[in-house]
Amino acid sequence: MTKLQTLIQQFEYISQHPAEMMKKYKEETGKGAVGIMPVYAPEEIVHATGYLPIGLWGGQRSISKARTYLPPFACSIMQVIMEMQIEKVYDDLAAVIFSVPCDTLKCLSQKWKGSSPVIVFTHPQNRKLEVANVFLRREYEILRERLEKTLNVKISDEAIKKSIKVYNENRQVMREFVEAAALYPQIIDPVVRHAIIKSRWFMEKSAHTALVKELLVELRKEEAKPWDGKRVILTGIMTEPNEVLEIFKDEKFAIVADDLAQESRQYRVDVPEDIEDPLYALAKWWQIFDGCALATDPKKVRGQMLIDMAKDEKIKADAVVVCMMKFCDPEEFDYPIYYQEFEDADIKNIMIEIDLEMTAFEQIKTRIQSFNEMLA
Repeated sequence: MTKLQTLIQQFEYISQHPAEMMKKYKEETGKGAVGIMPVYAPEEIVHATGYLPIGLWGGQRSISKARTYLPPFACSIMQVIMEMQIEKVYDDLAAVIFSVPCDTLKCLSQKWKGSSPVIVFTHPQNRKLEVANVFLRREYEILRERLEKTLNVKISDEAIKKSIKVYNENRQVMREFVEAAALYPQIIDPVVRHAIIKSRWFMEKSAHTALVKELLVELRKEEAKPWDGKRVILTGIMTEPNEVLEIFKDEKFAIVADDLAQESRQYRVDVPEDIEDPLYALAKWWQIFDGCALATDPKKVRGQMLIDMAKDEKIKADAVVVCMMKFCDPEEFDYPIYYQEFEDADIKNIMIEIDLEMTAFEQIKTRIQSFNEMLA
């Protein structure tokens, strides 16, 4: 087995075993983990405590107990998280941090059934005003105070600044990885690509950065061969379960770029490092970040962002695949707008429905197969 193959297997293992990663981190550092609920939270503040920020994105399982607390039309990410907390999966977490950009997250933050303390903060929706930065900075200040009390630590500005640097380096190397992965679709297939990106939710970021850098060195030793399949961009919240990614792989769809909330939206832009106040810098990130249905923007720039991405000569995408999270109202509201923009710009596209409760994938497979034939 080559070193590259070993590294890929390591990323795949990490992405599939978050509980083991949390246990390992605690053994190495003596500190536990803080759960980070979707979608956008200032992980740097948690990282500055020495605790491990760990992503909570649910998983593939059937729902039964969660129906008592959430309506059936709540998205499957929240349904699965509710199911898992009832089953005490998250009870080892030192705390759980909620951002509440959608109604379901607001609801779940008030119905948390785990034993871990819940810390909720609010993103300002009118993001482009200066007062929004002031408001969000205050929210982060309250978050810091509550974390200090919950974890019995002191979080200095200097520690947060150091964490911002750590996270920005990870963001930069992940953007580098995405570009490199597009050149090696025979090696970095959709399943592998997702595992490498997902693993960053379950590792301390500087450790993840080092591992990705190591992977890039090995990857670039390989020959970049011509790809005889289709090159697509994904947009949406996420593309799990992995069976969906396996369909892309089987149909020879190379994921050459993405606009997924669980993936590239997390590292699309850096937190400004030239701002003295680190909490204000973190708030500023929310203002300069664009292109997500959960980050309110009356200008709706997402469609043009995807069109520009699809037409980029470096990416050379054949189409955009919309991975629509079932019952995600913000995503569904935006879809008609950028769909029409795709049609006007002659961008080939298809929408598939994502649901973590799925056990049968024939319908998605048929749609992707038919779309593949249309692109031929």
